Amino acid sequence: MRAIIKMFVEDFEFVSESRGKPVAKIVAFANQKGGVGKTTSAINIASALGIAGKRTLLIDCDPQGNASSGVGVHKSRNQATTYDVIIGRCQAANAILQTEYQNLSVIPSGMDLAAAELELADVENRQNRLKDPLSEISDKFDYILIDCPPSLGMLTINALTAANGVIIPMQCEYFSLEGLSQIMMTIKQVKKLYNGMLSLTGILVTMYNGRLNLSLQVLDELKKHYADKLFSVAITRNVRLSEAPSYGAPIQYYDKYAKGSADYDKIAAELMERI
Repeated sequence: MRAIIKMFVEDFEFVSESRGKPVAKIVAFANQKGGVGKTTSAINIASALGIAGKRTLLIDCDPQGNASSGVGVHKSRNQATTYDVIIGRCQAANAILQTEYQNLSVIPSGMDLAAAELELADVENRQNRLKDPLSEISDKFDYILIDCPPSLGMLTINALTAANGVIIPMQCEYFSLEGLSQIMMTIKQVKKLYNGMLSLTGILVTMYNGRLNLSLQVLDELKKHYADKLFSVAITRNVRLSEAPSYGAPIQYYDKYAKGSADYDKIAAELMERI
């Protein structure tokens, strides 16, 4: 495991602060491995930021649309989505929906977004199809969080090109360490080619089980090599966190006394200190 991480520690240069930021801090949640708590983290951190008084926009950039339904928004026939914004059919401002939750808005997604990967293949400056529209609304929000699809395709490239920082949610598993090296390489390439201001905001450990030796070993390796990038709280497996999306509610509104609620509040507070 140590060798997998060491490959990129010395080669990847992180920048904690960047100059010339837009008004909104734009953070992408990215990991090409599915089922790591990426969408759950994006939803609940966005909610926590809103409760903290930050004007927050959650952009669902995953065709599955789970971030949208997780905050109680279901695509209607006439509702503009991330797809419409990326292909230039509408302005970002016209796709924003206010949720019922404090200071939390969303640009929803739908299955039509899956077609964007092919449609953007031959488009000039295709990596900027999300960045340019967001620049027009950046003064309306304090934070813009982008939930990326579980892939390293053009949708994720667009999110990383538009972002100031990246949060990588990951499980404490061996294969997650291998996946970490892949997303690190992608971030490095996007930083080099498209977005010199991109930095790693943090690595967020999810679905942590302190009773498993593997979890302890993986967390120990991460602490050795990414101590300054690891969020201080590891999100443990939690039934209430799993239930909340089916009710279209962030954990803070579904069960504010759940451990997951307190954990994500701490992560949001740490995020506000970092970016």
